[in-house]
Amino acid sequence: MPTIDIPKLRKLQANIESVLYGKAHAVRQALTALLGGGHLLLEDVPGVGKTVLARALARSIHCRFNRIQLTPDLLPSDILGVSIYHADTGQFVFQKGPVFAHIVLADEINRTTPRTQSALLEAMNESQVTMDGQTYPLGPPFMVIATQNPFQFEGTYFLPENQLDRFMIRLQIGYPQREIERRILAEQPGRVKLDQLGPVMTLEELVALQSQVLTVRVDDAILDYIVSIAEATRRHEMLSLGLSPRGALALVQAARAWALLDGRDYVVPDDVKGLCVPVMAHRLLMKSVAQDGFQSTQAVVEKILQSLPAPQ
Repeated sequence: MPTIDIPKLRKLQANIESVLYGKAHAVRQALTALLGGGHLLLEDVPGVGKTVLARALARSIHCRFNRIQLTPDLLPSDILGVSIYHADTGQFVFQKGPVFAHIVLADEINRTTPRTQSALLEAMNESQVTMDGQTYPLGPPFMVIATQNPFQFEGTYFLPENQLDRFMIRLQIGYPQREIERRILAEQPGRVKLDQLGPVMTLEELVALQSQVLTVRVDDAILDYIVSIAEATRRHEMLSLGLSPRGALALVQAARAWALLDGRDYVVPDDVKGLCVPVMAHRLLMKSVAQDGFQSTQAVVEKILQSLPAPQ
């Protein structure tokens, strides 16, 4: 395995943290999704830094970035693109939409209709867009960072299960600690520093790191551990929907990326345990409507981890 460029990874993380104070763990999870070639869902109340994190990550990479503001009247063609007829040539020409970028911020994804949300499915799953019988590739790399408010907020839609399953990681940023918030009020990094933030990694360096993630070793005992976790969710009495094979693959890939961020070329059990909630909780569905939601599925995942012995 080629030598891991730890200083470059540390510089990338520090660059993002320079505008998102006190949220090192959230930044690291975002980088895990980026290096793992996955997509990221940021769910939290308005105003805690979801968009700042997404923009800072994109600005830290020398790549093409597009932001899509999702609204109830947005159409799939507003995301994917549309074929336009040119009278002078007598032909239709496909005009690419904003999804054609390396990093796409889908802001407030649950404020648009399920029909428009589903327009992203092929792009997120296969890194391509099919229009009028023609397939157009996306990336590499290609990453969707979506933000959403809690579904209890007015004007929001549930993300369907097949859409949620496309996100490698879902994370909540949370409110800052008192001293951190005081610093934010004094310095206003999201307004002042963010616009001045420059890239610290090239597109080629990012693609090389994503390739390195695939070479990180996962022991058979850890694979068995992940399968046991997945099986436990599928037969759990409180869940109507367990972890899909796609979810188990995402957990393996995320654990590899997390190990790479630590400078290791092998996965340890703690990598898996630490990522189970952000990778799994949004993919599970409770049987009882009253118990549905991220917090309830998170509790189920934590109990499963307590009941299963981790490899030594």
